[in-house]
Amino acid sequence: MPIWLDAIFEILKFTIPALIMFWAIQNLFKEFLQGQQQMRLMEIKQQQGSTTLPLRLQAYERLSLFCERISIPNLVMRLKTQDMQAGALRVALMMAIQQEFEHNLTQQVYISEQLWEIIKLSRTDTINVVTTVAEGIDPKVDANELVKALFAFLESREGSALLTAQAAIKKEAGLLFG
Repeated sequence: MPIWLDAIFEILKFTIPALIMFWAIQNLFKEFLQGQQQMRLMEIKQQQGSTTLPLRLQAYERLSLFCERISIPNLVMRLKTQDMQAGALRVALMMAIQQEFEHNLTQQVYISEQLWEIIKLSRTDTINVVTTVAEGIDPKVDANELVKALFAFLESREGSALLTAQAAIKKEAGLLFG
């Protein structure tokens, strides 16, 4: 065998095991770094979870309170005054609903898009109820007439968008605890 072929075999005897060793170490190091990165991501998620969980729970609480505050019976109790006319009560109801909504607008950041849509629909439904019922009442009559008509309308309804919203809030909040 020629000397150059012996030299090549000698070089290959050292090079091939070195390349195999290099490849194995590279793969082990790559897996180690990926594991470290995954552990770091888990730590970050855990830290974020401990920060955002209280904010999300607070958002669910505030939106539940929003639904209570814009319910027509609660609005009437808070807003109706002695000697108030139906037109003034209607305006007060509409303003209160809008103010409550604007006050809780930022809570949408912490809840699902679907739940936020349900919340918006409940607000719209409450506004529509007030508008629909108030259109059939002379704005100059006593506010008690509007209150009676609103309560009669609510009693004749089978469901309530606000009750649906509150159930959706409870369901989504419950998902946080698995």
